[in-house]
Amino acid sequence: MDEILLVGNPNSGKTTLYNALTRSNEHIGNWHGVTVEEKKKLMKVGESNFLLVDTPGLYSLTPLSFEEEVSFKIIEKGNYKKIINICDRNNLQRNLYLSLCLLEEDLDIVIAINEIDKKVKFKVDEKKLSTLLGCDVFLINAEKKINIAKLKESLLKEKKTYSLPYLKKIDFEKVKNYFKNKSEKEKQIFAIKAYEKNENFFKLKGFSDEEIKIIFSLVPENSLEILTEARYAFLDEIIEKSCQKVDFTYGKSKLDKILLNKYLALPLFLVIIAFIFFLTFFSLGAFLSDLLSSFLNLLSSPILSWLKGVLGGNWIYYLFSDAIFNGLSTVLSFLPQVVLLFFFLSLLEDSGYMSRIAFTFEDILGKVGLSGKSIYTLLMGFGCSTTAIMTARNMDNKNSKIKTALLCPYMSCSAKIPIYTVIGGAFFGVSNIFVIMGLYLLGVVVAILVSLVLDKTILKSDNQTFILEFPPYRLTSFKRLKNILKNNVKTFLVKVGSIMIAMNIIVFLLSSFTFKLQFVLDGSGSILESIGKFLAPVFEPLGFNNWAIVSALLAGLVAKEVVVSSIAMFNGIDFNATKLISSSILLSTSVVYFPSTASVLSFLVFCLLYTPCLASISMMKAEIGTKWTVIGIIIELIVAYILSFIVYNIALSIEVFGFLPTFLVILVIILVVISFALIYRVIKHKKCPHNCQNCHRNCGK
Repeated sequence: MDEILLVGNPNSGKTTLYNALTRSNEHIGNWHGVTVEEKKKLMKVGESNFLLVDTPGLYSLTPLSFEEEVSFKIIEKGNYKKIINICDRNNLQRNLYLSLCLLEEDLDIVIAINEIDKKVKFKVDEKKLSTLLGCDVFLINAEKKINIAKLKESLLKEKKTYSLPYLKKIDFEKVKNYFKNKSEKEKQIFAIKAYEKNENFFKLKGFSDEEIKIIFSLVPENSLEILTEARYAFLDEIIEKSCQKVDFTYGKSKLDKILLNKYLALPLFLVIIAFIFFLTFFSLGAFLSDLLSSFLNLLSSPILSWLKGVLGGNWIYYLFSDAIFNGLSTVLSFLPQVVLLFFFLSLLEDSGYMSRIAFTFEDILGKVGLSGKSIYTLLMGFGCSTTAIMTARNMDNKNSKIKTALLCPYMSCSAKIPIYTVIGGAFFGVSNIFVIMGLYLLGVVVAILVSLVLDKTILKSDNQTFILEFPPYRLTSFKRLKNILKNNVKTFLVKVGSIMIAMNIIVFLLSSFTFKLQFVLDGSGSILESIGKFLAPVFEPLGFNNWAIVSALLAGLVAKEVVVSSIAMFNGIDFNATKLISSSILLSTSVVYFPSTASVLSFLVFCLLYTPCLASISMMKAEIGTKWTVIGIIIELIVAYILSFIVYNIALSIEVFGFLPTFLVILVIILVVISFALIYRVIKHKKCPHNCQNCHRNCGK
């Protein structure tokens, strides 16, 4: 089956067009790196079938980043019938630069000029532009599917012949003579690539480093500048002839003076996130969760009554009651909060605000060996660590890629929402919003500190290229939001319907049977209790040495939502899960019982930081290899244990001695550590033979 490539600059609406052409629902974002690998799907054009290939965004055919290199290699392989080159109408000159690069290689392209925004910078005469470029040009709206049918029809047409007049003004003869055995068309393409100093191209064609040096010596030193100026001069000419400028300044907003202010940017971001958390975990989210929980109770009660009448009180009934129905009810009751979090994050993404956030965090991340690109991956970690880890592959630097993937699990994913809501809500009530915000911020701070340590030790990163563009602020469409909700509900339900039920059944069987396969209703002497009691002493310094709590953490390795459903099962909770589970962990008679606020805070911190789910571990292994995945897991367990220990002892000290004495002790410890660090620095400075201020950099000592 013939393939059609879809290529274009980042943020030009490429994935939106891919969805329109193939009736898909691939993720759309306002930055490069959202598409980090090629995607393929069947596209029907009349009676013909094609395979449409969505490639990562790129600006030219001289790749500067991982995703550009992926697209470059796909294009250069040449195994396709046609290329659809999508351009953003309001960034036409920059987008058409890529079009010229494609045309210079004599590729068969169709240009689709996408109208992303209501306000337009240019009125485009597509017929005149088509004549000047020598290929079909269409004005489309990918989101509203305007002119998509015409675009499809053009894919069946034969390739047009064209010439690019600006190339005749450049002297390629000297470098062309080097490729005597090539055809005239190949000589021209190879000469252009030599002027671009495009090492990737020549390496892909099998040239050695020595041959590449000889080829580059045949072109002027400023060859790239000569070629670039010729391209832009031609673009200026054709835009002047085919486009009429409208009085509109694109890409700037008065909002940026506030949202990008160096003093206000970070506080405003925290306020926005706090507001989202309040709506998600409390007011709206809590109301919808209670409503859904009541509905599930109403739906399931008669079924369970009927089952009890049929099965009696044997273990099979409790398997259905505790492991399946109650487990499902517990997890499903948090569906509204999960959906709300994805909904608000998508609003931020579609609005163009996420690109501003990347800009805000670029300097901070740069100091710990990351780049602004990492913020995209880390922010996605708030939704799902597995998906976020996959996007780490867009890092240009290998060490930066490994670090970014290792940091994703520290971002508090949506699967941990039930843990924070149920456990934290029991002890902190309305104040739990500050606990939740603190946990999210702690995850970010820990990720930055871990990155800093790795950058200074075993994973040093070089300076990285970070190209960033600000899209205008936009309102997302109702259809887009509907698809977001639909996809996330579907993903959540599939997860609940497979992993959750399976894990709940395993936990139930392990907690209901002894090693002699005797059924025990209260879990005493069960297989799981024996395992939990064996491991419980390890967690005693953290304030929770309860076997059932340890068992719930073990179950959470499969999926973090299972932690809450396991606790519900151990405590024999029926429906209206959130309130009842929260009440049960306060009772000393319950199987899962937290004796103090200190132990709860320690548990929440451990849940935040310890090993991610199996799906995330599997993705880490695929992206960064077994070695770094194992190292990452070890680091996560150590960090989780140490921080939980610190939090437990600080919280316990505050409970026993009060806030002020505890604060003073911590302050003294910090001052002592700083003093020792300064003393060490002075001693090291005196030992320097050249008496320089920065010995390890200036004299290598």
